[in-house]
Amino acid sequence: MRDVVFAPLLRVILIWRRQAPAIAFGALVALASLASGVALMAGAGHYIAASAIGLAVVVPVVLEVTGVARVVLRYLERLTTHDATFRALAALRLWFYRGFARSAAGGLGFRRSGDVLARLVNDIEALDGVLLRLLIPLLGAVMLVPALLVVIGHDDDAAAVLVLALFAIVAFVMPWRAMVAARAAAADETEAGGALRVAVLDTLTGLREIKVYEAEGRMLAGVQWQESRLFRAERDLAARGAALQGLAFLATQGALLAVLLIHGAHPLAVVVAVFVVVAAFEAVGGMPRAGVIAGRASAAATRVLEAAEAAPPVRDPERPAPMPAGNALAFEHVGFRWTPEGQAVFDDLSLDVPAGSRVAVLGPSGAGKSTLAALALKLAAPEQGRIRLGGTDIGTLRAADVRARIAWLSQATHLFADTIRNNLLIGRDDADDEALWAALEAARIADVVRALPDGLETWVGEQGSQFSGGQGRRLALARVLLSPAPILILDEPCSGLDLETERAFLATLNNTLDGRTVLMITHRLTGVEKLDRIYRLQNGKLTVATR
Repeated sequence: MRDVVFAPLLRVILIWRRQAPAIAFGALVALASLASGVALMAGAGHYIAASAIGLAVVVPVVLEVTGVARVVLRYLERLTTHDATFRALAALRLWFYRGFARSAAGGLGFRRSGDVLARLVNDIEALDGVLLRLLIPLLGAVMLVPALLVVIGHDDDAAAVLVLALFAIVAFVMPWRAMVAARAAAADETEAGGALRVAVLDTLTGLREIKVYEAEGRMLAGVQWQESRLFRAERDLAARGAALQGLAFLATQGALLAVLLIHGAHPLAVVVAVFVVVAAFEAVGGMPRAGVIAGRASAAATRVLEAAEAAPPVRDPERPAPMPAGNALAFEHVGFRWTPEGQAVFDDLSLDVPAGSRVAVLGPSGAGKSTLAALALKLAAPEQGRIRLGGTDIGTLRAADVRARIAWLSQATHLFADTIRNNLLIGRDDADDEALWAALEAARIADVVRALPDGLETWVGEQGSQFSGGQGRRLALARVLLSPAPILILDEPCSGLDLETERAFLATLNNTLDGRTVLMITHRLTGVEKLDRIYRLQNGKLTVATR
């Protein structure tokens, strides 16, 4: 159980090692702030007790100094620890995104966007309490143990033992128990939160269909059921936290009672001890609730690590072969299925795409046409046979090197909620304005962009909502043409276009792809395509076809 709870948190803390200086500085400032607070309380107790018995008439200078120090250090503590936390979380998000992009490339479409969003936002935000509410207070609790021992144990060993025992229960035992107990409930909470996001995103994305089929009630009921799951998990965690806080309060009162009734020292020392005990228990009073937060953070860390550290769909070879000079693409006796128990997609499939040629593969929906693109891009690996690039088996090449040779225009090419410029730069991030306009000209969309008030800085909108379907496909084509990749895979390039727009789009392709190797995957031809070879894909096999 200890490994299950702590291992994910320790793994996340190791990811923060580049932020270690900022975290360490924030922790030192927090400990200094805590020390000044305890010193202030001890000085205040001493002054109040001395005043009560007529031994003091002016506020000691040390009390003024510690009071000012407490305010300044408290401010610096908030500034430094929160800054360190924000930096650590930003670094974790980048690490998560890179890891998820690397491991999930071949599984796109198999992991739902609501679940990914929950991991990227909720789960990572749940980890902000690891530093602020757990690690730093835990260091403070360790520092307070000798302080309590000195202040109380100097005059009464029995009182010191009892107070330290209660302090250890509040600062160490309760958080540990809370963390272990809360982890299961926290896992339910994070799963419920992810499921709720999936349900909400599905409902919003399919709102048009929901309205058409008058399914609002059923979809709303599904969202409300997921919401009730989340509320139950949150109530369970809140109840655990409240119960532990109540126990921590009782422990604090017990410690105060022990000092007042058992401590047999001078009244002045008793008052100082009371003030120090109050300050110490106040500093760790939130630790039981921090244990609940840590349990939630542990469950969140598990989900984050699970998504970011998953194995890539196709592993790179330990010693990759050098990239070949040629750009011919060949599938040799390929057999493939997406799952071990699934139906075979390809059975002894062979396809030759010579360098500089234009080849089309026709087939109905579900025939496996898009799987050809996945295999060529090393998003999946064949069970049998091999795929060659320039005569070299791509299994011996790095995936990044293979993908640098191949540009892909999918049937659902995504336009990001960003500017036209930034959408194009995904194809080649070092392209200048001249290259961007050349790509737009080649895709026959430059005149539309020039007519826009902001030109290349025009906001595309979510999923290209500011443009028509045909314009969006042309922007996507411009991005592909901007890529220096010598091989283009066009997967249903005219998906969603009307016949007139489709013919115009294909005519543009005919005039802009000279010199490149082209593999067009589609369910039909219009007659305007310029092709060297045509194949038909059916039942996992290819046959030569005519128009």
